[in-house]
Amino acid sequence: MKAVGYYKPLPITESDSLLDLELPAPVPSGRDLLVEVRAVSVNPVDTKIRKRNTPRGSEPRILGFDAAGVVAGTGEEVKLFKVGDEVYYAGSNERAGSNAQLQVVDERIVGRKPASLGFPEAAALPLTSITAWELLFDRFGVARGDKPTNKMVVIGETLLIIGAAGGVGSILTQLARKLTALTIVGTASRPETTGWVHSLGAHYVVDHSYPLGDELRRTGISQVTYVASLTQTPLHFAEAAELLAPQGKFGLIDDLGPNDVGLLRRKSISFHWEFMFTRAVFGTPDMIAQHNLLNEVADLIDAGVLRTTMQANYGSINAANLKRAHAMLESGKTIGKIVLEGW
Repeated sequence: MKAVGYYKPLPITESDSLLDLELPAPVPSGRDLLVEVRAVSVNPVDTKIRKRNTPRGSEPRILGFDAAGVVAGTGEEVKLFKVGDEVYYAGSNERAGSNAQLQVVDERIVGRKPASLGFPEAAALPLTSITAWELLFDRFGVARGDKPTNKMVVIGETLLIIGAAGGVGSILTQLARKLTALTIVGTASRPETTGWVHSLGAHYVVDHSYPLGDELRRTGISQVTYVASLTQTPLHFAEAAELLAPQGKFGLIDDLGPNDVGLLRRKSISFHWEFMFTRAVFGTPDMIAQHNLLNEVADLIDAGVLRTTMQANYGSINAANLKRAHAMLESGKTIGKIVLEGW
């Protein structure tokens, strides 16, 4: 089968940073699905692993943590899917990734593909949807409203999303606006990203290239209940700690850097790391929660409540196009998600 991978960590500008490969097809067992991959999207985790992690032994590392495709085979214990089903998923960082024509993935972290979306539009969603959902509802414990709402919320709890135009921010903004009563403040620094975040449902958009306290005050908000730090946490942590209300919650998906988490102590602010691979890596008893939430996201997409965050299609899945996608992500100027489709 065709695949794209690497043998040693290199800058994306190097010719061997990603390579077109021919590899044996994997074989499913247990609760694994064998999926014919039709489309993938690219996430920051792909670039981080490519730059830092040396593959084990002599085998290449196959990246890719978002896919949409068709079930081509099943292990002997599979219960949730059958051959021919259209699916989408983010996989596990402990297994070969989705940048291959065929991939094996545990059915408990796979959802049905939204019927209203094509494969590339669906491939934009799994990793970021799982991350945003788990952060909002599992880590922060935000209450869900009974019905989606577009009403402006001017009082009550406030969520500050740092990096709201990126992949996770793009779906987190939608989930918070449609499924909760939170006031949502997103950060963006360019006209095009500001417009994108507004279009996703943020009540306010502020510029994270300026002091966040000053930016928030011009909206009339002096403190926030939750901070979702999705990018450059080391630069914004101290400001976030200052802006959080007593007994608020701080969540992040990247690194804390040299900052002192003790800044949260005086206000009794809780600290939450979200890593969407945890359930898959550790085989937690609630691992099937990711199957359930992906199915619920699919239902919300098909009902018109949520929309895909795909913003660019870079063409066929090959090393040259994946290099372009990695380079764009590393530039820090991505809006929404980049997808690739077909072989």
